[in-house]
Formats: sequence, structure tokens, C-alpha cells
Amino acid sequence: MTSVRHRFVVLRSPSMAKEPVRVLVTGAAGQIGYALVPMIARGVMLGADQPVILHMLDIPPAEEALNGVKMELVDAAFPLLKGCIFIIMWFKFQMVLLRCVVATTDVVEACTGVNIAVMVGGFPRKEGMERKDVMSKNVSIYKSQASALEQHAAPNCKVVVVANPANTNALILKEFAPSIPAKNITCLTRLDHNRALGQISEKLNVQVSDVKNVIIWGNHSSTQYPDVNHATVKTPSGEKPVRELVKDDAWLNGEFITTVQQRGAAIIKARKLSSALSAASAACDHIRDWVLGTPEGTWVSMGVYSDGSYNAPAGVIYSFPVTCGNGEWTIVQGLAIDEFSRKKLDLTGAELTEEKELAYSCLS
Repeated sequence: MTSVRHRFVVLRSPSMAKEPVRVLVTGAAGQIGYALVPMIARGVMLGADQPVILHMLDIPPAEEALNGVKMELVDAAFPLLKGCIFIIMWFKFQMVLLRCVVATTDVVEACTGVNIAVMVGGFPRKEGMERKDVMSKNVSIYKSQASALEQHAAPNCKVVVVANPANTNALILKEFAPSIPAKNITCLTRLDHNRALGQISEKLNVQVSDVKNVIIWGNHSSTQYPDVNHATVKTPSGEKPVRELVKDDAWLNGEFITTVQQRGAAIIKARKLSSALSAASAACDHIRDWVLGTPEGTWVSMGVYSDGSYNAPAGVIYSFPVTCGNGEWTIVQGLAIDEFSRKKLDLTGAELTEEKELAYSCLS
């Protein structure tokens, strides 16, 4: 007797030409998460033609707020939030409904099958807490989430850590998710990069899109080094170096650097809340350029696993200038580093080494 083979045909509308990408946002009920998830759903992160399935994770006390965010996403009717596929078999029609938004307090459910993870959730430093206390809390959180990603995320999952201390949280995640390639675990310094671009555009009264190739070196902290020595501005007569146009080295080596380093604190003072909109936008920029590529001749700043380039300490997550293509980042090599910059790179590198030692001591 001849057996009948089932044939499976998946039908999609033109808007579903691409397979949906599963994007995890941790801390999704918080300020940054609330700003970030609609940006992802609207295509800011992955493009206007890329369907997404959102996975949102938060802690049990935030469960009600998290479900509220889910309801708003449904109410917003974002076309890119996809969840339905149709499967046709011989003699049978079946519709399988896939959730377009997963909102959960269970880390395993949140991490299952995700292609991109944006780690916004973390334990913030509170009044009276010692640095080691907050580090210990975050080590515990990122150890747990790393294990879930390790076991349940899609192969080649890309990760960006936003929660502070971002560089060291990313390093802990790397240590406890060994099957995820080291190149796929990064931290967000694009917010600082964008802040630097904004300061230069305001100083010169030019469009921010005309400024490129600033660099954030090192840690996402007050020791980071915003560097404009290789940055340029598009002018009617061609690209000009930022230093040549600003004509104020005292400002570039002083107030400009401290403004970028302390911008987060200034926003907290002004809003009474930490940066949310700008952080969410930067996270989208980070992933978009990583996945879709950077323009020719342009680099961006990413916290990546250091190989010792520019004599930065190896084995930490350190912010470098990178270009991206085919879903991979590459550190820009061969840039001249003057004596002033060398001291700044070493200072922020020393802080990252100290943070690494502190984090590892919390593991024992």
C-alpha cells in the first residue's frame, strides 16, 4: 500500500516576504523598554520591511505594567508585528496562531528562539549602596539571563546590553553563554556616540547627519573618552576635520568631553528621570547598523570584546570604532592616537579591568 506524503506550503502576504525576527527586550515595562518596543515594532531597528515578534521580559512586581505595554502594542496595530502563518496540508487546512508579542516574567519563555536580545533590565544603584553591592546584584541577574539565552536562544543570537554597568554586565553574560560567539555579545555606547555627534552639530550649527566618525573609547561611564580627532563634517567644499572647523581645542579637550561623559547625570537632574528616549533610539541605531551595515566611509562606536587593539586591555568589553557589514562588526584599525588620547584610553581601560576583577569576585 502506497503511503500518502503530506506536503506543507506556507502562504504569506507581500508584507510577510521576510521571516519574522524574534526580538527580546528585558526590563520592557521600564522607561527605556516603554520607549523602545514601539520603535522596534515600527521598523526603526530592523527596517520598514522586516516583520518582528516581540519578546518582553520583566520582573514579577512589574507584571501588570508589562501586560499594559502588551495591550498598547496590540492597540497600536503595528503592521510589522507578525504572528499568523497559514499551513496547508493534503486534505486538511490548519491555521497556526503565533503570538506577535510575548510578555512574560519567565526568563526561559522570554529567551526561547530569540534572534536579537536587547538587555535593558538590571539592578540600579540606590542611595547608600556600595559599588560592590550593585555589581553583585547585576552579576546574579546577568548570570541567570545568560544561561537562559545559552540554552534557548536561536543560533547566532545577537546581544546588546544597555543596563549599567553595561560593559561588565555584557562580559558576565559572555562568560555564562559560551556557545554564543563572543562577537555576538556587545554593549551600548552608541548613546554616547550620538551625544558626541549632537554636541558637535550644535557647536557648528550644522545638521547632525553631516557629522561623522566621532569615537567613544572604553567604558560606558564617566571615564569614557569621546574623541573627535578623526571626525569630519560635510561642507559644500567637501569633508572637513571637526578640529579645523571648531577652532577651539580647549573646548574639544575639555567641556566637550565632560559634557558627553556627564550627559546622563545632566538629564536626570533636568527630568528627575534617567535617559529613556535617547537610549532607546541608540539601541535601535546599534542593532540596525550591526545587522544592515554602516555606510561606506563611516564608523560607529560599539562596546565589543577586546582583542587588545589600540593597546586596550584584552578580555574586557571595550568601546571601539567599528564598521559593520554582513551582520558582522570590525574594529577600525590604524588610527593615530596622540599622547592626550593615549592617557584617556588607558584610564578608561584601567577602570574596566577593575570592574572585571570586582565582578569576578562576586562570582565566588
